[in-house]
Amino acid sequence: MENWTFLTNHGHVLLCIAADPEIRLKDVAEKVGITERATQRIVADLLLAGYVSSQKAGRRRSYHVHGGLPFRHPVERHNQIGLLLRLVSGTAQAAPVRGPKRSARKNKPDPEAEKKPRRRAGPGRQRTTP
Repeated sequence: MENWTFLTNHGHVLLCIAADPEIRLKDVAEKVGITERATQRIVADLLLAGYVSSQKAGRRRSYHVHGGLPFRHPVERHNQIGLLLRLVSGTAQAAPVRGPKRSARKNKPDPEAEKKPRRRAGPGRQRTTP
């Protein structure tokens, strides 16, 4: 029988970050059982989607999980990821987790956006726009 789990590597990485916001990606990779590079790609996905934000303090990063956001798949979209985090962490009685702060200008176009050059993705480079 094939070895599988109910959660994806993205879910496992998110749980590790939620449990320890100052965890090193090397330690996340070890816990999840994936490479450090795969962990970096997953964290980049989570950052880009808004499920996680990060802040650099010296040489280290600390992360903040935005549990108020919905799951991505249509089957679970009616639930917030904070429910999963509380369930798996054993704190089901905890207060609901709030989502990220939303800017009032979210839907307004950025007049400076056209002036900013976009970086092209190449080998070993993440697809992000500054």
